[in-house]
Amino acid sequence: MSLDATVVCVWLMSGFDRPLHYRLPDSMVENAEPGSLVNVPLGRRQTIGLIVEKDCQPDLPLMQLKLVLNLVYPVPVMTPALLKLGAWLRQYYGASIQNVLETMIPGPVRQGMRAKEEKYVSAVKEADAETLTALEKRAPKQAELYQFLAQQFRPQKKSLVLSRLDASPAAYTGLLKKGLIKEEARKVERVAYDDELGDVEYASKQEIVLNDEQDACYRSIAESVRAGKFTTHLLYGVTGSGKTEVYIAAMEEALKAGKSVLFLVPEVALTPQTVGRLRSRFTEHKDAHAVVWHSSLSDGERLDAWMALATGTARVVVGARSAVFAPLPNLGLVIVDEEHEPAFKQDETPRYHGRDVAVYRSFLENVVCVLGSATPSLESYRNVKLGKYKEDRLTKRIDDRQLPMMHVVDMRIEMMRTRKPVTISNLLAEKLRDRWEKGEQSILFINRRGYNASMLCNECGHVEECKHCSIPMTFHRSDNTLKCHLCGHEAEPPWRCPECKSDSIRGKGSGTQRIEDVVKSILPRASVVRIDTDTMGKKHLFREILGDFRKGKIDLLVGTQMIAKGLDFPNVTLVGMVDADLSLHVPDFRANERTFQLLVQVSGRAGRGDLAGEVVVQTFTPHAEPIQFARRGEVDEFLEVEIQSREQFQYPPFRHLVRQVFRSRNGDKAMFFAEQFARKVEARMGNKIEMRGPTPCSIEKMKDHYRFHIWYFTQNVSGLMRVLKEVEAEVPLPKDVMQIFDVDPMSVS
Repeated sequence: MSLDATVVCVWLMSGFDRPLHYRLPDSMVENAEPGSLVNVPLGRRQTIGLIVEKDCQPDLPLMQLKLVLNLVYPVPVMTPALLKLGAWLRQYYGASIQNVLETMIPGPVRQGMRAKEEKYVSAVKEADAETLTALEKRAPKQAELYQFLAQQFRPQKKSLVLSRLDASPAAYTGLLKKGLIKEEARKVERVAYDDELGDVEYASKQEIVLNDEQDACYRSIAESVRAGKFTTHLLYGVTGSGKTEVYIAAMEEALKAGKSVLFLVPEVALTPQTVGRLRSRFTEHKDAHAVVWHSSLSDGERLDAWMALATGTARVVVGARSAVFAPLPNLGLVIVDEEHEPAFKQDETPRYHGRDVAVYRSFLENVVCVLGSATPSLESYRNVKLGKYKEDRLTKRIDDRQLPMMHVVDMRIEMMRTRKPVTISNLLAEKLRDRWEKGEQSILFINRRGYNASMLCNECGHVEECKHCSIPMTFHRSDNTLKCHLCGHEAEPPWRCPECKSDSIRGKGSGTQRIEDVVKSILPRASVVRIDTDTMGKKHLFREILGDFRKGKIDLLVGTQMIAKGLDFPNVTLVGMVDADLSLHVPDFRANERTFQLLVQVSGRAGRGDLAGEVVVQTFTPHAEPIQFARRGEVDEFLEVEIQSREQFQYPPFRHLVRQVFRSRNGDKAMFFAEQFARKVEARMGNKIEMRGPTPCSIEKMKDHYRFHIWYFTQNVSGLMRVLKEVEAEVPLPKDVMQIFDVDPMSVS
């Protein structure tokens, strides 16, 4: 063995939370690079790993190091910047190597999946009359197949030819052996949102002229792009102010410089709309054809999208949260649309925030990051105040369109007037009828699916709860079942109260199913469609419904948060919010911020075309600050009031919050280990951090597991996580007790 053998450091996807060293065979030394995916031996088995360092110092003598078996792909699956990003994810979010790699590298890539190929066949040469006559006598099917191919001007797909001529594989093989035909393999690209299939609705191809505000924002961002230095811009503009056009103009600047672009949206639902706009604008850039990336892609679509980006054949990617890890070479611009959205937060380890990762990736690659929102998060707003982010403002809608007028309906008065529960107020019902009669469209939003939110006994107050989770069961009238929206448990609804045996148990609270029924009774001849996770099981159905809505085939949409953000429908002139204060009354310090953002974003769906819009907000707390600020359109004023409140209590963004959750089927055991952990952390950190808990989570029982959490407030996440991981090693948990770290959590339930 050569004394100058090349040693590589490999992260394994086999539960090892430390790198191992391997030797590279001479045949791989030239092609294996940091970021390359490799197969390596581990004990008596093989496993997959990622080279993170080359020419490194081994932890064992060379003779004891095993050889890398082979490269999975000829090109690295992660760029040098992505390797650094992975190391940061591991440290900042306290995740294992395996969790980080499984998050950053798509499943089909980790599995070594190959591109799909189709075989094409063509005639090689013209057969002479004697050969053809002999072929017709001895093998008429071969003759027929050959004559068909000889008449074609280009190679034909093998499967279609054999099917059309009803030819057997034997006849085909016979011609191949005789050398009369030849076959070739061609790569078949599986494209998400195929233009030819009508999956994408193209925007108008006419050139867009930016107004003065848009042009000023574009010039500010373009200057940073040309400077080629890390800068974060907050594009802060009211709903309908044309932020997307500013994004596109900035993207053109990056593409002209030969750079690639990463465009993040908070929901899968927003990708077709964004892809359509980009593809219609970048037709002159063949390699700027927008590649789609999100969790709903098939394995084949995901692999082909990854391959197009990794090889540099595509320079634009549009996707949800996970697209932040796309292997874009020569990155020049990162855009995060609707940066305030909680959907950017991953709810599985590593619990990363897509916006924060996008900013850090931009820092690592020394490029420009643009965060856009009509209702910025308090974190981004404070970074502007501190001078860390540049602010670019859009204060008015394009073409000077007016923001929609908001009407706030006090449902307490409505119920006193009718002396019974009210789902749709008189005002909202009248406006729905008016819009339908005018041929205009409406959207009704309620952030709760099902028919009734719960079943409650009017006699004793008993509420039907899930036996696996400590939350009420939701009644679904479509299949007459009670369902838990946490664990999926289903049960038959009781007709008598299980506690007092009274027949006074009734459904309480409204969900999307009930709203749909009420609206159909108000507008019996209107086309009403409900959109929520109960109805959107079929792939592409959501996209099809939105397409029909845009074409005017649907008069009114009823839905949850799936329809609350980013969608642009010019004929929508009325938006109704039912139970607008649902998100206000939850035990979460972000409740006010989230409610305000939802009100502004949902109301922003109205009046985006030539017609003026209106919004009707139904609430039992009409004087709550988020509702009143949203009614007046005072975003800055709300942010100032809310940030003062956060500062008073030193909540984020003034300190980071790290939440640690312990869970077990045995509640006493979960609490015991949480207390043990807390004592050790307190002994280590002393007064360097503020620690609260352990206490039961607000949803104490979930999927048969009891849950307790500890809150840590700190200015230094990395230092705290280092201590927490050290304590984790000192307090080994039994198999039936699990714990997770959630850094900068968006939910504390």
